[in-house]
Amino acid sequence: MCDDNYGVHLSETSINRSGSPGGFFLNTLASMHSNHEVSLSDSARAQLVQKVSASLKDPYEELLALLPNEEFLNVDETGHKDQGNRFWTWCFRAACYTLYKIDSSRSSDVLLEVLGEEFQGVLGCDYFSAYRKYMRLNENVALQFCLAHLIRDVKFLATHPDSRNRAYGNQLLSDLRRLFSVIHRRDQYKSEEHFQNHLQKACSDLMWNVHEQMTTRESRNIGKRFAQHADSYFQFLTTPGIEPTNNLAEQAIRFVAIHRRLTQGTRGEAGQRWCERIFTAITTCQQQDRSVFAFIYRAVRAHFQNDVPPSLLAPDTS
Repeated sequence: MCDDNYGVHLSETSINRSGSPGGFFLNTLASMHSNHEVSLSDSARAQLVQKVSASLKDPYEELLALLPNEEFLNVDETGHKDQGNRFWTWCFRAACYTLYKIDSSRSSDVLLEVLGEEFQGVLGCDYFSAYRKYMRLNENVALQFCLAHLIRDVKFLATHPDSRNRAYGNQLLSDLRRLFSVIHRRDQYKSEEHFQNHLQKACSDLMWNVHEQMTTRESRNIGKRFAQHADSYFQFLTTPGIEPTNNLAEQAIRFVAIHRRLTQGTRGEAGQRWCERIFTAITTCQQQDRSVFAFIYRAVRAHFQNDVPPSLLAPDTS
């Protein structure tokens, strides 16, 4: 990969250090070399970053176009700063790739824009209102609310000053532990039918206690949540391949929050697009056990040569 203006190569050390979720992307693209030492100004380095960003545009948009057709997606969002303004980084985790989108909105409008009004898959997510509104706007979508988030809410009740809430919270915690114990011991049951029977029993016990002991405002809030959305807490029972938690998306977006704290965000639309594309390329390559450097090298080379860009869905070829 070479640029006639700069005559430089990006080294694998540079890409991996500055662009991996374990490192911090915008920290440096400075481990650069050619046949002789090259010193780049900040503006020249910024131009180089934009060239890399442009080379990732088509691979990114290929994945963006595929999202509405996915059968399962895990979704999460975290805050993003751009010149002091509040934005949001959305993470869409599919089986074979992960896509990030930075938007000024945290509402269901983003889900409508990215997935459309007729998305027919299952979304793994937390109980945030945007996902519930999207479910009301799109009768085809199914949700799997994160049970780990529910456990956090129940733990709050278990330490509440009101003894009735503590009793209610501790009972639900016991039921949830029993449910997860069944899930974690799946391979130990003599048959899938045997496992499903135990799973259904654990869920039924939980639902019974949720509604049987609603004696306070806080416990009634939990009961109302289950009355309205019980199916979305137990979607994993009837849909093979769905996890009861949203850990996949939460893990994929965790480094974004760390990156935000260290860099203080972006400074304009070009920076937003760079982050979307490089986050997507790096996380997807790691998800597929592919070389991040090899993919970016091929993408930039294709961009400079006006060639067909590589796909983030296709294996690397030499």
